Formats: sequence, C-alpha cells, structure tokens
Amino acid sequence: MVVEEPGHLIGIGDLFGPSLSTQKEPHTVILHGVAGIGKSTLARQVKREWEEGRLYRDRFQHVFYFNCRELAQFKAMSLRQLITKDWAGPTDPIGQILSQPKQLLFILDNLDKSMCHLKGQNSQHCLHWNQPHQVPTLLGSLLKKTLLPEASLLITARITDLCKLIPTLKHPRWVEVLGFSESARKEYFYKYFTHESQAIRAFSFVESYQALLTMCLMPLVSWLVCTCLKQQMEQRQQLSLTSHTTTALCLHYFFRVLQAQSLGTKLRDLCSLAAEGTWQGKTLFRQGDLRKHGLDEAITYTLLKMGVLQRHPTSLSYSFILLCFQEFFAALPCALEEESTRGLRKLTDMYQTNSPFGIPTTCFLFGLLSEHGVREMEHIFKCKLSRERGRELLQYAREELQRRNSSLPPYSWQLLHCLYEIQDEKFLRHMLTPFQGTRVYIQNDMELLMFTFFCKCYCAKSLHLNDGGQYRQAQMPSDVVLSSWVPFTDAWWKIFFSILKVSGSLKELDLSGNFLSCSAVQSLCEALKCLHCRLKTLRLASCGLTAEGCKDLAWGISARSTLINLDLSFNMLLDAGAKHIFQKLRESSCKLQQLLLVSCGLTSSCCQDLASMLSANSNLTQLDLQQNDLGDLGIRLLCEGLRQPTCQLRLLNLDQPQLSEEVTQILKTLEKEKPQLLIVNKKGEHPSTNTGRNFCLSSPAPPRNLYMQLPDTKDDFLGPTGPVATEVVDKERSMYRVYFPVAGSYYWPNTGLRFVVRQPVTIEIEFCVWDQFLNKSALRHSWMPAGPLFDIKAHPGAVVAVHLPHFVALQGDHVDVSLFQVAHFKKEGILLEKPAKVEPRYVVLENPSFSPIGVLRKICAALYIPVSSNVLLYHHLHREEVAFHLYLIPDDCSIRKAIDDEEKKFQFVRIHKPPPLIPLYMGSQYTVSGPEKMEIIPPELKLCYRSPGKSQLFSELYLGHLGSGIRLKMKDKKDKTVWEALIKSGDLRPAATPVLPDLTDAPTLPHFMDRHREQLVARVTSVDPVLDQLYGQLLSDEQYERVRAESTKPDQMRKLFSFSKSWDWACKDQFYRALKETHPHLIMELLEKQELKEATRALHKLSS
Repeated sequence: MVVEEPGHLIGIGDLFGPSLSTQKEPHTVILHGVAGIGKSTLARQVKREWEEGRLYRDRFQHVFYFNCRELAQFKAMSLRQLITKDWAGPTDPIGQILSQPKQLLFILDNLDKSMCHLKGQNSQHCLHWNQPHQVPTLLGSLLKKTLLPEASLLITARITDLCKLIPTLKHPRWVEVLGFSESARKEYFYKYFTHESQAIRAFSFVESYQALLTMCLMPLVSWLVCTCLKQQMEQRQQLSLTSHTTTALCLHYFFRVLQAQSLGTKLRDLCSLAAEGTWQGKTLFRQGDLRKHGLDEAITYTLLKMGVLQRHPTSLSYSFILLCFQEFFAALPCALEEESTRGLRKLTDMYQTNSPFGIPTTCFLFGLLSEHGVREMEHIFKCKLSRERGRELLQYAREELQRRNSSLPPYSWQLLHCLYEIQDEKFLRHMLTPFQGTRVYIQNDMELLMFTFFCKCYCAKSLHLNDGGQYRQAQMPSDVVLSSWVPFTDAWWKIFFSILKVSGSLKELDLSGNFLSCSAVQSLCEALKCLHCRLKTLRLASCGLTAEGCKDLAWGISARSTLINLDLSFNMLLDAGAKHIFQKLRESSCKLQQLLLVSCGLTSSCCQDLASMLSANSNLTQLDLQQNDLGDLGIRLLCEGLRQPTCQLRLLNLDQPQLSEEVTQILKTLEKEKPQLLIVNKKGEHPSTNTGRNFCLSSPAPPRNLYMQLPDTKDDFLGPTGPVATEVVDKERSMYRVYFPVAGSYYWPNTGLRFVVRQPVTIEIEFCVWDQFLNKSALRHSWMPAGPLFDIKAHPGAVVAVHLPHFVALQGDHVDVSLFQVAHFKKEGILLEKPAKVEPRYVVLENPSFSPIGVLRKICAALYIPVSSNVLLYHHLHREEVAFHLYLIPDDCSIRKAIDDEEKKFQFVRIHKPPPLIPLYMGSQYTVSGPEKMEIIPPELKLCYRSPGKSQLFSELYLGHLGSGIRLKMKDKKDKTVWEALIKSGDLRPAATPVLPDLTDAPTLPHFMDRHREQLVARVTSVDPVLDQLYGQLLSDEQYERVRAESTKPDQMRKLFSFSKSWDWACKDQFYRALKETHPHLIMELLEKQELKEATRALHKLSS
C-alpha cells in the first residue's frame, strides 16, 4: 500500500504513471517510509514481477536491482561491472543494452547517507558506463543524471536519509510506503508457512489479537510473528504471542525464540558493536571490528547460526541480518546506562537532525524502558534497573514536545510512535492534557492503533471523524478531530471502534458523512454493547445506512442505556429499517431523548411502529421527521402515539405541507391537549400560529393546476450537509454535473450511485448505453450488464470510493465476488476490474479511475439469475377508455428513465406502485392478469435486459371504465403471484406540471430574476457560460471582465446582479433565458416553488 500525496493511494503498477499534479511520467521514483514498513520488500517485488512478465514489461527491457548497503563494501567499479554483478543468465551485450537507456530501470535499494556523500565529489562525475569510479560517485552520477540521463530510477530510503537526497535528485516522485494491506498480510502468512493448515492456524490466532494483526502491516513484524509462531508449532506448544509493541515482539524473538541470553557476557559485547556502528553510521563490520568488541570466531559462528549476523563472502565483512536488528541491539546499552538520554543526544548528532524521535533506535529505547521492557532486561542481564530511567526519558520527550510544539507538522507520528512503545498511560494522560481541540491525520492501521491508545490515555470527551458532519458548524468543537487519508476497510473500523471499548470518557462520537458498511455497523454495535462504553451522543448522518444494516444497529443502540442523542438523518433506512429501530427502542431500557430522522425515506408504513415506540418510551423529548413522505395516514398514526399519556415528547419537526384539513385540525387539537408539545415545520413555526403556511388546506376548486405537487428533490444527492442539487448539463445526452462542497459520502437516491470523496470536488455523470460498447466485444457472450453504465469525470484522487448500483439479487450470506466485474471502456479496449466489495444493490470500487464504467455479472449457462425488478405502469391522460402500458424490467434507473421519456411523448403518465417483493429470474416469463373484461396484449412478459437505447417490451391493457377500482396481478409459471397492485380512480391523475410564468406580460410583480436573486447568487455553479451569452448584448467589455475578476461564483453573480439594476424587463428576460439554458434544473426547481407558493396563496383566498 503506497501513497503519492496525502489521501492519494497508488498501486505498484502506477509508480511510473502520470503524476497527480503534473500529469507527467517521472524518471525517478523514491519509495520512503519508516523502518520495517516494506520499502525493500516492495523494491524486490518490482524486480520479481518484471521477471515474471507481470509488471512494466511494455516499458522496461531490463531491470537491475542493487542493494546499496552491499555495494558499500566495494571501493571502485564501473557501471558495466555493477550491471554484470546483478546479471544472471545470457543476455544481450552490455553496450547494446545501455544504448537504449529509456528502456532501463535501476533499483537502488537502501540508499542511505553513506551513499550520498556528494559534497566533496561535485566535480567528479562518471560520464561513461565503462569508466571505474568510487561507488558513491557512480551512484551519484546516476542520481544526478550525468550518467544515462534517460534511464529510470527506483530508490528506497528511510525518512531520516531523505534530507541528503533532496538536493541531488531531479524532479523525483515521492511515494510513501504504508505497509501491507489487510489482504496482503494474510497472503504473506500463506506464503511463509509450507502447510496451509499451519497458515490458517497462525493467521486465525493473529486475527484474534487486533493489535498484533495491525502491527503485521509492517513486513518485518509479519516475519517475526510467523517465525515465533512456527517455532511454537514445531515444539507442539500452545500458540501464545500477545505483544502490543514492536519492541516487545523483538524481545520475545531474540530472548524467547533465539535464546540470545545464552551468549552470557558476550551479549553486552554484541550490543556494544551495534551501538558503535549506529553512532558512526556503519552497517558493515570487518573481523577486526568484531574482535575489538570481544566477539571471537566461535561467538561469530554462533551469531551467524542464530540468524543475528550475516557474512558477505566477497569482502570478508559482516552485518546484522536486518538493519532494524542492529538498531534494536544498539538501544540496549542506552537503556542500561545510568543516563538514558545520553544516547539520544548521540543519535541526534549522528543523524544531523533536530529531533531523535524519527530514529528507530529511539523507538526501541522507549520500548525497552517500558514496564514490560525493564522486567525483561532485568531477567536477561541479571541486574536490577531503576524505573526512574523511563521517567527521565519521558520528561525529555515532554520538554522536546513543548519546545517544538509550535513547529510540529499536522501529524507527528515519529514522536507518538515512541510514546506508544513505552505504554505509560499515566504519564501520557498528564502530558496530553494541554492539547485540546487536536486534529490528527492518519495514513495506515498502525497509526490508527496508536491513536486509539492515545484516546484511552487522553480521556477525550468528543471525537469527530473527518469534516463531514451534517450539523458540524452548529455543534461545539470536538476535543479531537480524526482525519484519515485512506479508505476505511472492515479491519480499520474494528480498530477504530475499539476506542469505545477502552475509553469510558468518550461521550460524543460524530461519524457523519463517512460510509459505514454492514460489517462496520456490526463492529460499532459490538462496541456499543461493551460495558466500558459510556457514549451519550452518536451522530451517523449520511453514513450510507440501509434497511439491511438497521437490524444490527437497532440491537446496538438499544443495548447502550447511556445514549440520549441519536442522529440517523440522510440515510435510506426506509420503512423496513426504521421498524427495526422503533421496535428495539420500544422494548429496551434505552434512555434516548433526541432522535433525528431527516430524509430517511420513511412513509406511513412505519408510523404504527413509531407511534408504539412513542407511547412506550417516556424519555424521548425531541423527534425530527423532516423530508419524509408520511402523508395523512402517517400523521394520523403518529398522533395516536403522541396522544398517549406516557409520551413526553416536547418538540416534533415536520414538513408535510399537503396534509388534509382534517389532519391539520388533528395536529391543532393535539397541541391544545398537550401544551408542552411544540410541532414545528422546517421554518420553525407551528400550526396554531401559521394556519395555511405549513399545511395546504383542501379546496374544491384550486386555481390553475389542481394537482400541484411539492418540488421533487429525487435528482439531488444526499450528503453530509443535506441535499446537494445536480445541474443538467445536456438533457439530450442525460449528462449531469454536481459539486460536493465538503469531504464525505454523497448518495443519489434516484440512481443508487454513491461517491465517497476526500475533498470538495465537481463530478460530471453521463448515462451511457451498454450496446455502444459491449456489442463489439466477445464479452457479451459470457457477461451480462447488471446495472446502469455511467461515464464519470472527476479530479484524479478526489474520490475515495464509488458505489455502482446493480440489480442482481444476492442469495445467502456468502457472495461469490468472482461473478462480478466492473467494466472500464477505454481507448485501448475493455478492462475488467474486480470490485473491492459486492453488497446488495451495489458494488464498491476503492480509489477508482474513471471512464465509462458499469457492473457486469457472469452468465452461467445452466442457471437463471435472480434480479431485483420493477413494474412500471402508465395510463393515458385523454382517452375515453382506460388504457395502460405495463413494463417488467430489471431495477435499472437508466432503463426506467428511458421508458419515462418515451411514454411522455405519447401523453402517458406513470402510476407509482410498489415493485415485486421477491427476486424474479432473468429470462423467465410472467403472466399479467386483471378483471375479466380487461383486454391484455400480450398476456405474458419476459424479464430480460434490453439496453436503454432500444424499445422495451410491455403489455397494453384496455378497459371500458375503471369503476371503483381494478386489481392487477403478475404470476410466474407455477401460478405464484409475484406482483399485485390495486388501481383506483384517484390514481388516474395528470402529472404535476408547473405553469411557467409569462415573462412577456406587463409586470405586476418583481421579475423572476429579482424575486429569486438570493437563490441564484448562492446556487449558480457555472457563471462563464451565462456571461458568454450576455456579452455584447447586455454586458460591455469592462463589465464582462469585472464579473470574471471576482474570486468566487457567488461574488461573480452579485457583481452581475449589480449591473442588472439598470436593465428593463426585456433585458431581464434575456438574463432569465441565459440561466435557463445553462442551469435548467435550478430554474425549474425555482419555478416549481414559485408556482406552489402562488397556488397556496390562491387556495387560502378560496377557503376564506
């Protein structure tokens, strides 16, 4: 797992791809990171995969790998000799290879400061590959591009060595290695153990210890853990390894596995050798160096056999088998000294750095002076150590932190890692007290593990994840704001929610705007049930919660008796999910006082359970149900619960403007019966003081348009800050544009599409047709479209994950992910990508690249594929007889939209009825039936996928008159009813059509542009196209430039409106037409709202 810039993960195959910022391909890539994180592992992987033909074969003809620490033993050589050293097997002549430098990749592994001493060699350059030079000069010439300037370099270096590299390199790409991903850790275990049963046993054991599993993201730790567990298996011991820190794991490895204490007094000699080498920046030791420290040939042989040292035969020198091992043994003398900080000062001088905390030896020193480390050293060295040494070291750390606090970067994990190693909760609790309002950035699971430990010590009362909270500005600032630059995996959430299990001080948790998978919800609920959890406020607004996840969530929140505030707004819970919540809150001892359910897709179907919950729960005082379609029936049921004496609700938020007069009167009566209850709408008013403004009263003769409806927001995204409007860019091409103002999760209910973004971003979405791409491919015989096809455009790196909708009905708990692929249609052909997850109704792509993309499902010859389907029913507006068109289609928004558009051409209007409640099977025939006198042509419909660009199959239904109503059914071949709907005369109504204002009439009211100035200033997203239409007609050159000179879109619109003050009615009409053409969705919404307001005003006149 590697990251080029904060929040932008790239794969190993993209190391030499176009840069995020410049879009240029680099010739030099530096892999940097902390010790043991896997830089060398990744470098060797590049070489191995190239040799196997799986990586960079189309770019590099030859790849050469050099370990720079091994090269340090050579005094002088030519590039020819260097290449020959790495070469195995017959190849082309050296001269022929080097004549094409563009096709060469040199991997320089472990390039450290000893290889970068170029200050005194600036005048020395190797200009020819056959010319011998000192090794630093040779490598410096490659780095400075004086030798083979067109060749590519892949360099690995530690963070502590980067300062030496920066002035040497030309336009490098810096890539930080973050360690093994979750899946890579498991893969490593299966490769390490020869028997699969051992691998399963070992990895299952590690999975049961979250801290140990997390530390395994470092390849070094994975190797140590596997080695320790393998020995226990070979000795038939019970598996036992519960180390929480790298130092503790090294102590276990060296003194429990290798039994290094058997060296006796020579152990101190080995530590002395390691320490002197570390102070001097030396990793290779001659025989004389070993003898100087009392290590004779017998002891050297023992160390070689133990795997602590390794021999370099070509130069008769020795080194520790891993540099981290040398740094560990170097820390032991520092820990045994009377003054433990003396070694830190030596390290600071040697590394030429202002702070020693980024040096691995320092981390080991902190770990050795922990309570556990001191006990182990006393056992190993047979001595008594003072606990004051650890206190001295911590005091030094505190002084350093206070001295450097003003200059600390936003995430100082070098220092925090040292503090984590010492595991002194009492000291950390005291030291971290001053840091209120802290913002912490994390990039991998190890940093998250350390963060959870600090939360335990810090006793934070409130925690906010990322800046996506729906009501963020209205809330008090959080103690801690955690920002993550990587996608959230299931393992990530398990670590994160462990905060609730150990930190009883945490009272408020805000996860709003962060997507929670079903597995993440389960982890949250497990944490909520923990005895140590004392959470009072939980905010989950716009977290992608669904009805499926509500069952677990209901159990979790009902088990947490301390919870008093819960926000589930802007999640598609639907009635099924809400019922789970209401039923558990009714049964449990939960003391919930505030429940927010804004825009959760609720209807009257859940209101009976809601009423029962209200009558049973005497603690609930605030309930917000805005942006839900409860209707008359829902409000009636709700009032039954509110009327019960056990209900103590004080505040109810509703926005139901189309209630009947009878239901409106019920609300007024309820307020009189319960004076403590305040019912408000989204404007903060209640029915007794605002008659007619919140609730539309019925009238026998409403003006202009009898069936006026509320403005439809189904084309809006639901995001962390509420609904986000989409802009229609091109209606004919079904192209939309949307701007997401903050990081978080954004869901488009009308399509099922969801984006999780790490920063503000503008995204364009175009609906495409599969036939345009798939018909030319052989894939059409083995894969079928399983959802809409989208052409998405977004700034690279801005999208953390995209959820692409599919209509396949998943069967059982186990999902075979191999049956699903995401198709990318690129210029060079079709690319199939395995999704990160397959969930009901969508698949997840993490860190996606965009082109026309959609979900494919593998075709199994002998099986029918179950799918979620939809029945679309349309009726004609003006025929004398009753005529219907009935469609059976997969639940694909692009097909539904195409049918809607086609039916409107022939004046057919859709009647909304529920879809089939069970999965239907692709390719199966279903029989349509109705009243005996109804004519149905054809009587059978086949459920099949037909591209939106093609005519869809439908049945025509004719009936003389509707009467009191008719019942339509659809049955399968076994005569089982799969769909049923009741059609009454009230369903046969014309669609809502807003009446557009006649802008040419003499004005009796302010112009449309003036009436909606505030909305237009705030919501117009693209000003330049408007200016281009007005330029030369309404705007002069100077006015045009003055508008464009404003820095923000709202300021540009304000400046434009300042010029419109002098325009007449016709000029404002032209302004209106320009906006209508460039922002049709926005103008239509404002027209609908204006028309609704006028209709309501007229209704009141009639009713009075």
